[in-house]
Amino acid sequence: MYKKDLVYLVAGGDQRQVHLADLLSMDSVVYAIGFSDDIVFSEHVNHVKSLVEIPAPVDIIVLPIPAMASGRTISAPLCAHPLLADEVLSCGEPGTLVMGGMINSVLQKKCEQHGLQWIDYMEREELAILNAVPTAEGAIQIAMEELPTVLFGQRCLITGFGRISKVLVRDLLALGMDVTVSARKFADLAWITVYGARKLPICRLGDRLDKYDLIINTVPAKLFDRSMLSKVRKDSLIIDLASKPGGVDFDAARELGVNTIWALSLPGKVAPISAGQIICDTIYNILSELEG
Repeated sequence: MYKKDLVYLVAGGDQRQVHLADLLSMDSVVYAIGFSDDIVFSEHVNHVKSLVEIPAPVDIIVLPIPAMASGRTISAPLCAHPLLADEVLSCGEPGTLVMGGMINSVLQKKCEQHGLQWIDYMEREELAILNAVPTAEGAIQIAMEELPTVLFGQRCLITGFGRISKVLVRDLLALGMDVTVSARKFADLAWITVYGARKLPICRLGDRLDKYDLIINTVPAKLFDRSMLSKVRKDSLIIDLASKPGGVDFDAARELGVNTIWALSLPGKVAPISAGQIICDTIYNILSELEG
């Protein structure tokens, strides 16, 4: 299966998928559904209102991040009408490939019932690495908008040392922040030192939380419970980048008066064109591997 001259159906999603459809249409036939009339695509994209407008089974169905909004519908925030998963999948045929982000067990089963293959592009390492850049930049944008000071010279604590944290450390140090990173693994603590930041074992997370102006969490576990939050200054800002259920007790934060922002899906919000390009490149990588 070569990446050119294919027929794609881009179903649902946000501005990332709009740009993705535009990119895919440069080499292939692209149909797009699950977008309101005011969404502007390139002239090469066939923006359809109904799946019956697609004349034949498609080669690839591209779903958004997350792929499903509920047990029956595809995530389509730019459309007022529900986009039923079974109807979208019926546009394929045995051998059609479904690509989406965060494909859950319900959708996996539906794909199998329709005889379709599926691949979760969010599980690709290259996408996760590149997606860390708009996520980190989005977090920095939030910090600049919410804090009443410049970032230069301020103290920042980052919890976790995964892909996003690595980009954050690089960018925040470049902005002149005093950066501390809390992690569990000894190897990560060593790398934190190499990156030029201060290291803090996760077991000592509660030590002097009051000294940080900005706290950015990337760990999808409740690190910041009521006990931890009670040690955070009221004029500090916590940005939680962790996926659901998040890493902060938001009810406790609200009661304690700690300014906390749960910043999910930042790539699609702050850099949809870049994020769409990343998804497109990943799709082409997958097709190249399948082609062999």
